[in-house]
Amino acid sequence: MGYDSVFFSLAPILSRPMNEAEVIEICREAIIVMLKVSGPVLLVGLVVGVLISLVQTITQIQEMTLAFIPKMVCIFAVTIWLFPFMMATLGGFTKSLTDRIVQIGMGG
Repeated sequence: MGYDSVFFSLAPILSRPMNEAEVIEICREAIIVMLKVSGPVLLVGLVVGVLISLVQTITQIQEMTLAFIPKMVCIFAVTIWLFPFMMATLGGFTKSLTDRIVQIGMGG
């Protein structure tokens, strides 16, 4: 009888089901992480798009690439600039989620 068979035979005794409060808390944390990671990039795209549209309206230049290229460059630059923050946020969320899975699996 190996370690795996002992663990799997005790797994129903050691583990406990998640309750509704834990599920809601995990979903709330996931939404906050999503907003932290995607919010700055979306906000930059919005601001650059509005500024370019304002310039296009004032100068009456209606060129599609004039709106697309600067937004693409700014979003790419902000993504590269904030990449360490994004990875740290996602890594922290993943660590807390895996710790919570282990805690639930061990019955605590």
